[in-house]
Amino acid sequence: MDIQGQAAIVTGGASGLGAATAQALVAQGVKVYAFDLAASIEKAEAIENVEYLEVDVTNHESIRNGITTVANGEDPLRIVINCAGIGTPGRILSRKGPHDLDQFAKVINVNLLGTFNVMTLGAELIAKQEPVDEDGQRGIVINTASVAAFEGQIGQAAYAASKGGVHSLTITAARDLASHGIRVNTIAPGIVETPMMAGITPEFRESLEASVPFPARLARPDEYAQLVLDLIDHNYINGQTVRMDGALRMGPR
Repeated sequence: MDIQGQAAIVTGGASGLGAATAQALVAQGVKVYAFDLAASIEKAEAIENVEYLEVDVTNHESIRNGITTVANGEDPLRIVINCAGIGTPGRILSRKGPHDLDQFAKVINVNLLGTFNVMTLGAELIAKQEPVDEDGQRGIVINTASVAAFEGQIGQAAYAASKGGVHSLTITAARDLASHGIRVNTIAPGIVETPMMAGITPEFRESLEASVPFPARLARPDEYAQLVLDLIDHNYINGQTVRMDGALRMGPR
């Protein structure tokens, strides 16, 4: 799909995977609307053709307002990338007692319901655009799961459940949106060098890197962004969850 002169929504676009993806899309001639919270936007780097919009992916009206801004822009929406997510640890049963239900619900709300809501409202706008090729393609949605969707570790009950939901949603969403000419794929990253990893000790970092078969290092956000571009470019990849993990298979801890 030729994306030059088109528009994209990137949630979590002010940092980490989202910021790297926004930069990669801009380099391809795309107008990017980066949805994120105010606190993250304040720290974000100003990038030409990236418009930061304060959007809470857990709030339907907030997403609606962001989509309205995109709809009023000059460039047609073709791409929705869901990168926004959180990962609060907690065991189902620990010395403190049962897993906090509100904490569990918050992770599900951001990672799964937020992804679903932005995908749904974004797809509604993409479906109004004219097809870009003889197959009738109008656009693409790329969501973000995690290897935790398949090998959730101890303390990842909420995170694994939310990302497993994103993975399971992929094929159904691709089938639901097929009649509108919208492809849906998901990326399941392994251990990525994002701001969340900044506080780890050198020893812990070395142990993480050693757990990855090859390349024996943490993934880079720009490698996630590269995969986003690859999935956009390949018109026949649809309904797939693609692992980006260096052949990592997570152990219980």
